[in-house]
Amino acid sequence: MLRKLMLATTATLMIAGVALADGHKTDIVDTATAAGDFTTLVAAVQAAGLVDTLKGEGPFTVFAPTDAAFAALPEGTVEALLKPENKDQLVGILTYHVVPGAVKSTDLSEGMTAATVQGAPLTFALEGGATVSGAKITAADVEASNGVIHVIDSVMLPPAN
Repeated sequence: MLRKLMLATTATLMIAGVALADGHKTDIVDTATAAGDFTTLVAAVQAAGLVDTLKGEGPFTVFAPTDAAFAALPEGTVEALLKPENKDQLVGILTYHVVPGAVKSTDLSEGMTAATVQGAPLTFALEGGATVSGAKITAADVEASNGVIHVIDSVMLPPAN
C-alpha cells in the first residue's frame, strides 16, 4: 500500500514540476497551482484569504482535494462557499484540511488522529488503502518548501459543533 502511494507521488511530482530550475522547491500554493488539478482549491484559498498563510514559513501538511473532488459536491456548493458572506464557513472547511507540521505517509498509523488548524481532529486508516477522515489519499508526500501535500479524492467537511 505504501509502495502504491509512493509511486503515485512520484508521478504527481513529475507532473506538478514542484522544483524550480535552480532546484529549489516551491511553496504549497505554488506547488498546487503548478499541478493544474487544484484550480478550485487554489480559488477557494484565495477567496478565504489564506494564500499568505499557506505561502508562509510552515511547515504545514495539506490534504488537497482535486478539482474532481470539489465537482462531486452538491451543485452550487462551491459557488456558494466562494461568496464573501460565506468566508467564515469556507475558512473552516479549508483549515480542516491543514495540519500544523509536516506529516509524511511514513508517520501515519492505523487509527492515528491529528489536530487540524480548524481545531477538529482528522482520523487516519491504512487498511485497504490510506484514508484521512474517509477521504482516500491518492498521492502522498508531495514536498513543498514549507510542508507536504497529500492529494485526496473528496472534500472533507468538519464535524458540526
